[in-house]
Amino acid sequence: MTDVLSELDLAPVLQPFGRSRMLPAAAYTSPQVLEWEQRHLFAGTWLCVGREDDLRTGVTQRSLVVGDVPVLLTWPGDQVRAFANTCRHRAHELLGNGETAAKQSVVCPYHAWTYDLAGALRTAPGYREVPGFDERDHSLVELPVERWQGWLFVHAATSLESGGVVDFMSYLGELDRLVAPYSPGSLVLGDRHSYEVAANWKVISENYHECYHCPLIHPELCQVTPPSSGDNYVMPGAWVGGSMVLRDGMQTMSFTGESRGVPIGGVDPTAVEYLGLFPNLLISAHPDYVMAHRMVPLAPDRTWVECSWYFPALADGAAVDPSYAVDFWDLTNRQDWKACESVQRGLSSPHVKPGVFSPSEDAVHQFVTMVARAYLRRPLHDLVPLDVP
Repeated sequence: MTDVLSELDLAPVLQPFGRSRMLPAAAYTSPQVLEWEQRHLFAGTWLCVGREDDLRTGVTQRSLVVGDVPVLLTWPGDQVRAFANTCRHRAHELLGNGETAAKQSVVCPYHAWTYDLAGALRTAPGYREVPGFDERDHSLVELPVERWQGWLFVHAATSLESGGVVDFMSYLGELDRLVAPYSPGSLVLGDRHSYEVAANWKVISENYHECYHCPLIHPELCQVTPPSSGDNYVMPGAWVGGSMVLRDGMQTMSFTGESRGVPIGGVDPTAVEYLGLFPNLLISAHPDYVMAHRMVPLAPDRTWVECSWYFPALADGAAVDPSYAVDFWDLTNRQDWKACESVQRGLSSPHVKPGVFSPSEDAVHQFVTMVARAYLRRPLHDLVPLDVP
């Protein structure tokens, strides 16, 4: 994959559960590894770029960087389109990173080449008299984009025309069936926090996928749910996850176990689902709200994390007071970030060696197996049983 990690380095990671080990430390500390990941794992897979309502509100165009690829989102009517944020003339950005526009045309600020929101070139100043110049040959490069449960996903490293992108529903696999009953796309945003964590994005994901650490790190959480409860799933799709069970008498994850929200109909009132869609979206589905973490790597040892809480509206249409869930998880998040940052510092030691998994860390094994397979250019969404290397 890179000059830093070889197939030999990854062989211990790909052993069956019980014999497998963690990724080498360089996977968490090397700038070269992160550079490869930005192109191949973040731009090169189905990356969650945010909630469509947030991205679209009041605009018809928005620029952002997906992995290491500049992308332009447009909304022609009810559609959403994604394009390389690169003018077909001299490659100038059509919008600067993070900029928005509310116009019906995309105008390059360099030489005024103008496109419609569907990416077709409409005006190229000075080219009308150029023999053989055809606007149809200079449309913007379109990229695959999908809507799912209120989120937008872009596959930025591969053009739509070239094909070869894994079908989005195949990428989701059985995750869609597990998340659909909670209908997060129909829920209302209650609150949102952002954090900058001094740890690699994979350290954060690995911490999310196990509760082996919970008795020491999360005493409040353990009062609401037994840390050894529930089971992890082994199902098709580019995701890892499992459920945990609430203690008797507990309604949800809060300091008291009580809910001040509305139960989500048709879901298990005694369980919480913890589901991570590779590479950057963590979905925690509760009986009365859905929490989501979206990660953006900033450096090998630094990750921006956006945490959002979504709730059903009350019977009278009023918004739920989200504090009972937000305060609980903000404390839990910060406990996790402190632990992750300590892990990151430990990974910088010249003496660190990849560790073995406890019997309860099968989901972490699944995650690092997925990462190692990605490094070796193997399909992420194929089912890989725990006992098969």
